[in-house]
This record gives sequence, structure tokens and C-alpha cells, in this order.
Amino acid sequence: MTSPERIASAFAEVVQSTGPAAPAVLFAATFVEHVFPPFPGDLLVVLGAWYAVQGALSWPAAFLAVTAGAVCGAYVDHRIGAALGRRVDARLARRNPALEEKVARFEASYRRWGSWLLLLNRFFPGVRAFLFVAAGAAGIPLRRVLLLGGLSAAIWNALLLALGGLAARNLDELLELARRYTVLAWSVLGAALLVALAAWLWRRRRPAGRTDVPR
Repeated sequence: MTSPERIASAFAEVVQSTGPAAPAVLFAATFVEHVFPPFPGDLLVVLGAWYAVQGALSWPAAFLAVTAGAVCGAYVDHRIGAALGRRVDARLARRNPALEEKVARFEASYRRWGSWLLLLNRFFPGVRAFLFVAAGAAGIPLRRVLLLGGLSAAIWNALLLALGGLAARNLDELLELARRYTVLAWSVLGAALLVALAAWLWRRRRPAGRTDVPR
């Protein structure tokens, strides 16, 4: 039995044994995914949609549970990032002023563009937690982080619930759809990182512009 199949089997047992309390499992799964990124929270969301179709779970309860879990996880990540940011800034100010300046430029850039990353965070598997930690470290206000994170989670969870409930004809097909999406998402993310790295290397290797001295 593969890992996704084991997760599906375990979740089925939890749904059958807990009944009305099953949305709490979805809340916990989404929350843990934000704090410990390798956790397969999305898989449990689509499985929750499947069992909602079967009548074992309530659709509104499942949606509210996974969205609330994402927002609570974003809150914890932001607070961790804020605490780490203060410590790093204080240490760099004492030991490495040059590196402190680079970190300050990164924080300023993240405050400028980070809102878009937070709005799209749910579509980035595996790196969602780090986006919220970076937001806390960069000093992005908590209200904005929770608003954008909650909106992203609501859109993403609605899509996952629709996928689990409407696109799959059986549980095996649902697991295969989840696997394909994960592979595709990681491929797109990896390609974007390679393009960004290539652009950065190109800028570093490009010779600085010369100033001609008039004769």
C-alpha cells in the first residue's frame, strides 16, 4: 500500500470513528501543514471532500475547518517570523553591518511584493509556511497577512473541495489527481526558481557599465 493510500485508509477510519468531530481532524491537518510543511494537508482536504460527497462529512463544516486551520497556521508562522526577525536584526547590527544592509533590502523588497506571494501562497506546495515566516520577519502587518492568507486559503480550499467532490469518480482516481497536481506544482515552482537563479547569475556576471572619459 502506497503512502497516499495509507493516509486515505487512516483518514477513513478517523471519519468513521469520530463522526461529527471529523472536521476537527481537517482543521488540525491544515494547521500542522503550515507549521510543519512536509505534512500532506492538501491530501486530507480532498479526502474530506470525498467523504462529504458520501454524506460522512458536512461540506460547510469541512470548508470552515480547513480555512480556519490555514489562518491559525499563518498566525503562528507570522509570530515565529517576527520573533526571529528581531533577533536576527539585533545580532547583525552588532556583528555584520554589511549583511545587515542586505537583509534590510530583502525585507523592504518583501514588504513591497510579499502581498502577492501571500495571496498566492496556497498554490505553492511545500513553501507556504516560509512565506508567512518571511512576512513576519519583514514586518508585514499581521492583519494584512491574515486577510491575504485567509482569502488564498478560501479560494484554494473551495477548489480542492470541488476537485474531491466533483472531479473524481472514485477514491483511487482522487488520489491520482492529487498526486499529479503535486508533481505539476513542484515542476512549475522548480522552473520558476531556476529562471530566477539564472537571472540573478546573469546580473552578477554582466560587466558594470563603463563611463567614457571625453578626450
